[in-house]
Amino acid sequence: MTTDAVLFKPVSHDGMICEVRSPFGLLLRLEGTITAVEPTVEGDSAMTGNTALIHNAWAYAKNEKLFRRFKDEKKKQSFRKLADAHADVAAEIAKLVDGLGDDTRPGWCSACYARTTHHKVKTGRLSLSAYLCETCGGPTLKCAAPQCDNMATRGAGSARIPRFCAEHRHELPSFERAADKIATVDAYEQLRVFDKSNLSRGSKYAMAGAFAAGVVGTGGLLAAPAVGGAIGTLVGGYAGAAAISYGLAMLGGGAVAAGGLGMVGGTYVVAAVGAALGTALGASITSAYVSEDKSFAIRKFRDGPGIPVIVARGFTTEKDPNWKSAMQMVEKRYPDSPIYRLHWGSKELSKLAALAVKNVGAKQAAAAAGNAAARAGKVAAKKLAPIAPALLASDILKNPWHTAVVRADRTGVALAGILARTQVESYILVGHSLGARAMITAAETMGTSKDAPRIDTVHLLGAAEGKKADWRPLSEAVTGTVNNYYSTKDGVLKYMYAAAQMGSVAVGLRGFECKYSNIKDRNVSAKVAGHSEYFDNVRLL
Repeated sequence: MTTDAVLFKPVSHDGMICEVRSPFGLLLRLEGTITAVEPTVEGDSAMTGNTALIHNAWAYAKNEKLFRRFKDEKKKQSFRKLADAHADVAAEIAKLVDGLGDDTRPGWCSACYARTTHHKVKTGRLSLSAYLCETCGGPTLKCAAPQCDNMATRGAGSARIPRFCAEHRHELPSFERAADKIATVDAYEQLRVFDKSNLSRGSKYAMAGAFAAGVVGTGGLLAAPAVGGAIGTLVGGYAGAAAISYGLAMLGGGAVAAGGLGMVGGTYVVAAVGAALGTALGASITSAYVSEDKSFAIRKFRDGPGIPVIVARGFTTEKDPNWKSAMQMVEKRYPDSPIYRLHWGSKELSKLAALAVKNVGAKQAAAAAGNAAARAGKVAAKKLAPIAPALLASDILKNPWHTAVVRADRTGVALAGILARTQVESYILVGHSLGARAMITAAETMGTSKDAPRIDTVHLLGAAEGKKADWRPLSEAVTGTVNNYYSTKDGVLKYMYAAAQMGSVAVGLRGFECKYSNIKDRNVSAKVAGHSEYFDNVRLL
């Protein structure tokens, strides 16, 4: 820990108590278990009324608990880093709570994106001015841009550096227009028309404190004040405002090559994002992801009066400029529908595709027939030598598979954010390989929002998604059928996927095999002998 203002006390195997004391002695006391999204809260009203303080203190407690529980040194270091960062934020907010005065000012908050009241904090003569947002509790100050009345997020300490609001950092196109709708999905660029100039380009300090910086530290957590309330990358059970804020903060942070959202992709935080679809919070995430992926594009292929169809390809097909097979497949099944092509992850998919060989694994599959151990990661890695070291690299910067997986999840979240802003009742999603993974994430994200368009049908082809997940969110998100076309002869999934995922079995190789009646496994092994053969040989049902 980096501060004595925040104290931790274990209570039983799963329980703990966290106490935060301000310099003046004001108390915040939290108690609960490692699986509790929201703890019980006691203490002085000035402390218990600050959402950011509560969520960061509780995030500290959970990370501290896990630091003490795990033996693996890498995991312990990760939990230690997060625990210390959240403790620092909690201590910083507690210090500001002591100086709360009666002066207030209205303005858009760059931490929670609400137009709300900000309460001025009495700081020292040499300190950076500070406010606390009435809605989220996050530290703010007036945007440094001339004649801007928005509130920027405030970093820690007394350094007098320029701070700009979310509009002037281009984290958000517009506070006012955050809920605007577009007619069709290919008009998504209209959602990214920025109202203000990007002043962050002119100052190396401008992004300090912004959660888009991608570094887990005090500044980033102050910028997303409720981060860690649910600490959802560590435990399940997203619910309430804490889950929303935490999930969005993690989704917004970091370059994909560095892991970004904690290497969990969109699948663990879709509830948080879904609840914010169509709001300023959701708009900021969509904008961040689309800006980060220079290859992202949604292009109309065919018009029509039917339900719109979105098609995404995977790493063995995405770089191929020939979409003929994919378009013909979809046209045969949906002749009256408008069809859109989703382009994504060119950089990540290119690196991954360089490791793949066309129809890799066909011979190996025959040689390994009947050998159950061939499904394990180490065996799969042997089959794929010499590319196995790259797939098994523990360093995320050197592992093209995991960077591509994170990009697929982010693409799914970004797509959901765009679909939620359209004036369309429902969509059909078609995805191949990691493109199928992106569509699963998109559907699950959409399913958590009651106001978003419905997902009518999903078609998954050679889906690079593990079998062990809980598929209830996917089942409930789709009003019709999830058709999963799998092939036991798909060598990429049998060996390359298994090696990278440490023996996990892809649903594109063996099927979901789940209990939900609207998730249908379609065995196409007789027609598909390789990972790139689905579009040419499968008929959509």
